[in-house]
Amino acid sequence: MTHKFYTLSEARIAARRRMPKIMFDYIDGAAGSEFAHAQNIAQLDQIRLKPRVLVNTENRNLSKTLFGKTWSLPFGIAPMGMCDLTWPGADKMLAAAAVKNNIPLGLSTMASSSIEDTFARAGQNAWFQLYVGQSEEVGFEMVDRAEKAGYDTLMLTVDVPIVAPRPREQQNGFQVPFKMGLKQFIDFASHPQWSITTLLNGVPAVANNPSRSAAAKFVRNESRGKVDWQFLARLRQRWQGKLIVKGVMSPEDAGQIRDAGADGVYVSNHGGRQLDSAPAAIQMLPEIRQAVGAEFPVLFDSGVRNGEAVIKALALGADFVFLGRPFLYGMGAAGEDGLQAVIDLISNQIVAALAQLGRPDINNINKDVINL
Repeated sequence: MTHKFYTLSEARIAARRRMPKIMFDYIDGAAGSEFAHAQNIAQLDQIRLKPRVLVNTENRNLSKTLFGKTWSLPFGIAPMGMCDLTWPGADKMLAAAAVKNNIPLGLSTMASSSIEDTFARAGQNAWFQLYVGQSEEVGFEMVDRAEKAGYDTLMLTVDVPIVAPRPREQQNGFQVPFKMGLKQFIDFASHPQWSITTLLNGVPAVANNPSRSAAAKFVRNESRGKVDWQFLARLRQRWQGKLIVKGVMSPEDAGQIRDAGADGVYVSNHGGRQLDSAPAAIQMLPEIRQAVGAEFPVLFDSGVRNGEAVIKALALGADFVFLGRPFLYGMGAAGEDGLQAVIDLISNQIVAALAQLGRPDINNINKDVINL
């Protein structure tokens, strides 16, 4: 049965009901008091769009070209770790949705599906997102695997020098590798549909552990602070495809990243999951756009919860927008049908907003649509 959501809040509520608390709080939670997470959404909500009338908007266009490829929608799937904790097979669902809707999919180093399997499912719709943990050697092993598999776009995430404390995870006893206690057992027992389906499909695990040594396993909370400008230079020399640097919140950093030879910057505060005192990502977007110039590709995520927020980000300087949690809510609520329902919801909201703004082509969205 085809699922339908009328607001994203419906999907979130349904996911919270169907998922164990420990898993829902893992995807829904953020750092500290979760102020940065809340401000990402609030600051986008406070931006007002200016309707225009008497424009023929019968034929709306949502397609955008980025890195030489035309995508059917102006938004994609942000890289997210361990998505199969949301619902079994979530990574496979995301890959299928990327192909079906012709949108980019960011595959996290910490994904539940491997670099190779995801490319086999999603092809050039898949981009690989790189974390560098225990060693540069292990990081470059991942890069080599992505190149061999056929990826043409690499995202280096730089805003997680260490994983920030996230109180909801700590309170629930969430950790990787996972440990089962009485509290977690009761949580799973009270959500039998998730628990039985997960057991039948196999307990999710990080699929991209390095192969160089049996001891070299990816540890979620290890330091990733060794990634610096020198590493970026070495990566740029080694990776011949498109290179995006993700997690940029400073105009100075953005300009230096452009000058270091990257092909794009990705403005994000990690959805509020890293620095609780960080500004809302949307606040930094116009400054970063100004710093890198009009032609340099700028991507954006953090706090996008509806189609109008996609338009606001495009108007303030983004070339392309990514969403993360909304897709997890959809899958947590109703699996593959729920994922497509969220994609349809966001797409339909964009279509309706374009008509109201008198801008039938998404490529004509600029700061003039913002009511200053």
